[in-house]
Amino acid sequence: MISAAPRILVHGHRGARAVLPENTLPAFEYAIREGADVLELDLWVTADNVLVVHHDPLINTTNCTGPDGERTIRRLTLEQVKQWDCGAKKNPDFPRQEPRPGARIPTLDEVLALAPRGSFWFNIEMKSQPAKPELQPPPEEYVKLVAAAIRKHKLEQRVIVQSFDFALMRALRAAAPELRCAALYAGLPRDFTELSREAGNTPIVSPHYSLVTPERVKQAHDAGIQVVPWTANTPELWDKLIAAQVDAIITDDPGGLIDHLRAKGLR
Repeated sequence: MISAAPRILVHGHRGARAVLPENTLPAFEYAIREGADVLELDLWVTADNVLVVHHDPLINTTNCTGPDGERTIRRLTLEQVKQWDCGAKKNPDFPRQEPRPGARIPTLDEVLALAPRGSFWFNIEMKSQPAKPELQPPPEEYVKLVAAAIRKHKLEQRVIVQSFDFALMRALRAAAPELRCAALYAGLPRDFTELSREAGNTPIVSPHYSLVTPERVKQAHDAGIQVVPWTANTPELWDKLIAAQVDAIITDDPGGLIDHLRAKGLR
């Protein structure tokens, strides 16, 4: 398990979105080469119940090109999802990003198969829209799919599963208590220990970086809870989070954050 450590761990958000197309194998491979401690990724489920790595419930045409018609992942088979190229288009929000034409939406299996390349962890976000249950399986079915995939690769001790949907986290804690879970949060300021309890007593809370204060981090640490904020991409934000003594930082630029930590003698 990842436990409190003297160094701040680096999570490559969607692999390394600042540098390569998000949630693609090239982005994850780059993050591994740069020395990221954790690969962060997003999950949805196809019509034939395959876990695929993509941020949005509809295939995002900002990043991806493919056939006309249906884009809802839950209504597409894996074969149909694989018709989309999510590496050819450059995301205009990330000027340094380099396209990788031909990069398809990977399955969770394909990403977990990278595990032998190092000792890094995986931070798997179970995406959902509870108000639209047609977009994902019921929680009990969804968590079984995720737990089965992790167990298949024997990665129970190298995975964090996170979600904004606390019902999913509670269901996963019940179905697979060996897995480490994190409560994602964005909203009005909240006590991090309360968020952990609501999500089934998760050992990690992942708030938006703007919600992090030294006082909230200390309170969480005193309760045995780690704090892993998202998604900080500038040296100014990194320094604020370092000063607050967070346990890890989720960033689109894992290579840049690693260099920043090294320059400060923190890695």
